Amino acid sequence: MPKMKTKSSVKKRFRLTGSGKVRANVAYKRHQLSAKSVKMKRQNRGTMILCEADAGIIKQFMPYG
Repeated sequence: MPKMKTKSSVKKRFRLTGSGKVRANVAYKRHQLSAKSVKMKRQNRGTMILCEADAGIIKQFMPYG
């Protein structure tokens, strides 16, 4: 039986935590940062944990996560 393939776009954008949750980067940090509030830029640092509904979709694309 051949191995299942992992979506290349998913392996570049998401990681799994030790407990199996999906960690992703936060959006809206790339350009026009002068128009965004300091609070928004501060809270968008680092990564976030996806909700269960979105995480389920992502886990289908990374079978060996």
